[in-house]
Amino acid sequence: MKTTALALTSLGMPLNASAAALGDLRSSTELVDNPDALRARMREDGYLFLRGYLDRAEVLEVRDEITRRLADLGLLDEDSLPIEAVSRPGTAAPDMDAITARNVPLEKLLYSGRMTDFYAKFLGGPVRHYDFTWFRAMPGGGRGTYPHCDVVYMGRGTRNVFTAWTPIGDVPMEIGGLMILENSHLQADKLRRYLERDVDAYCVNRSDAPEIESGRKQWQDWDGRLSSDPVSLREKLGGRWLTTEFQAGDVLTFTMGTVHASLDNQSNRFRLSSDSRYQLASEPVDERWVGEKPVGHGVAGKKGKVC
Repeated sequence: MKTTALALTSLGMPLNASAAALGDLRSSTELVDNPDALRARMREDGYLFLRGYLDRAEVLEVRDEITRRLADLGLLDEDSLPIEAVSRPGTAAPDMDAITARNVPLEKLLYSGRMTDFYAKFLGGPVRHYDFTWFRAMPGGGRGTYPHCDVVYMGRGTRNVFTAWTPIGDVPMEIGGLMILENSHLQADKLRRYLERDVDAYCVNRSDAPEIESGRKQWQDWDGRLSSDPVSLREKLGGRWLTTEFQAGDVLTFTMGTVHASLDNQSNRFRLSSDSRYQLASEPVDERWVGEKPVGHGVAGKKGKVC
C-alpha cells in the first residue's frame, strides 16, 4: 500500500500498517468485457474493484443532489461550498430516507446504464436489484462500520447476491472508505455458525419477545456484527485489510460472504457512499428488501422460532 503519514483507524482502533496486515485492493477494470474472467476473479478474491467504471460526471451529479439535501437539512458548514460536504461540528448522520427518497439521479446511477449492464454481463442473465437503497452519509469524525458479512442481513433468498459499494465523490484515506478482509470469502468453515445466522430471527419463548414483536426493540441479542475489533479479527482470520483512495466513478462489488468494514472518517467532511444489491431475476429474492416499501429489519421482517 502507498505509504501515508495518516494513522488509519477503524472503530477508533489503529490498524496495523505493516505490509503483512494492510494492502491495496486489486483492480479488475481490465476484465469488464470478459465475464468468465470476472467470475474467476470473484471466486479468487471475493470482490471486484472497478476503478473508474462509472461515468464520473454522473456520480458528481448525484453528489450535487445529495449535498443540496444535506444543506437543506442544515447539516453542512455554511462557510463552505455544499459540494465539498463539510459537516457542521456535532452533526449526526441524517435519516436515510431524506437522502434516497425520490432521488432521480441516484436511482439512475444505481439501477440503470453501466451498473445494471455490468451485473447482467457478470451474472449471465437478466438481473433485479433490491428496492431498498442503503445510503451512508458519515459526518466528519464519524466511526467506521464494524466487520460483518451481508448474508446475515439478507440471506433469505438466493445467496448469489452481490453488493455494490459506490463512493459518491472522491474518498481519500482521511475520509475513510470501505475495506475488505483478504480471502475472508474462503473462510466459510471457520465462520459457519456466523454465516448461518439471520439477524431478524428471534426466540418467541424469551421474555423480551413481545418487545421485538411490537417494534419497541429491534434486535434480541445481536445486530449482525462479526466482531467489534477489526484488529483482532484480522489477526484471527489472517489476510490483510484491503482498501484504497477511492474516486468518483469507482465501484467495489463483493459476495455475501466477504468480510468487510470501513475506516473512520478523520476529516471534517461527509463521506458519501451507497450500498446497492443485485441478483439474477430468475432466483429467489429476500422478501424484506423488495416492494414499494420494503419492510427491511422492521417488525414485518422478523422471524420467530422456539429456542
